[in-house]
Amino acid sequence: MKAHLILEDGNVFTGTSIGSTREVISEIVFNTSMTGYLEVLTDPSYAGQAVVMTYPLIGNYGITPDMESGRPWPDGYIVRELSRMPSNFREEGTIQDFLTKYDIPGIAGIDTRALTKILREKGTMNGMITTNNNYNIEEIIPRLKAYTTGNVVDKVTCSEKRVLKGNGKRVALLDLGAKNNIAQSLNKRGCEVTIYPAHTTAEEILATNPDGIMLSNGPGDPKECKEIIAEIKKLYDSDTPIFAICLGHQLMALATGADTHKMKYGHRGGNHPVKDLETGRVYISSQNHGYVVDTDTLDPVIAKPAFVNVNDGTNEGLSYVGKNIFTVQFHPEACPGPQDSAYLFDRFISMM
Repeated sequence: MKAHLILEDGNVFTGTSIGSTREVISEIVFNTSMTGYLEVLTDPSYAGQAVVMTYPLIGNYGITPDMESGRPWPDGYIVRELSRMPSNFREEGTIQDFLTKYDIPGIAGIDTRALTKILREKGTMNGMITTNNNYNIEEIIPRLKAYTTGNVVDKVTCSEKRVLKGNGKRVALLDLGAKNNIAQSLNKRGCEVTIYPAHTTAEEILATNPDGIMLSNGPGDPKECKEIIAEIKKLYDSDTPIFAICLGHQLMALATGADTHKMKYGHRGGNHPVKDLETGRVYISSQNHGYVVDTDTLDPVIAKPAFVNVNDGTNEGLSYVGKNIFTVQFHPEACPGPQDSAYLFDRFISMM
């Protein structure tokens, strides 16, 4: 069956429908990872977005147990070529069946290189995936321009508190759309991790007297999370050690008076170099974000830049002055991606 990807700038790509055949409007973003497509699909940070995979062949090892949450989150999935005969000793099914099971529409057989060039040159834009061959582009484009992801954190956060038992430090993890490997990275270092829904009050978390607090990754515009930002400010004021990743990093910056802005096309992939400004060492990192902290708005009395992106100079981490708090924009739990920065979890445990 034919499927069409219609961009808000009027460009149309025609390919083959994969997964669900329902029509969807979403923000179109690209990911440059060469492997780890299942971790990408199950990363809650992609809620409200349709993902273009730039690597030309996707699905060759099928669906494996490497899921970062209980289900896939993107609104749509866009690939150049989809493997029809996956092969892996852990393979449990195909991407096609996986997308169909979770009602996620996709499109294969389009020129993803050309599509990615458009997104790089013009910036991230909205688009529609449809199997309707009689679409009216003049009617569709205003709908595309009007689309916003909204507050998608509420969609992806856990519904109730749960605990991963451990014999070491007790960590409270605020689930803003957390990938499983964040809690697992702490748990395998001995920590007892209590995972809280995103709208848990600071008072409830602090009442348990945790040794440390972890703020997770998550989807959407950080400025949409006004109530959560207010609670994070209380956590900041508590003097409890805090480590934050991605969206959590942005929310902590907003809670302490800094600003964020949307990037032209964001960072999504497994090979982004980040430089530790204290040591000068460069690490290869996994990243997935479309917003960034504006360092010009930082109060130097409150926070200072700790990491910078080597490619474009954008902020990749902050160290908070006089506080046991540090935050990073990249993913030290790295699923998918390199393990270069996993040592940050050890730093957090030492801090606690």
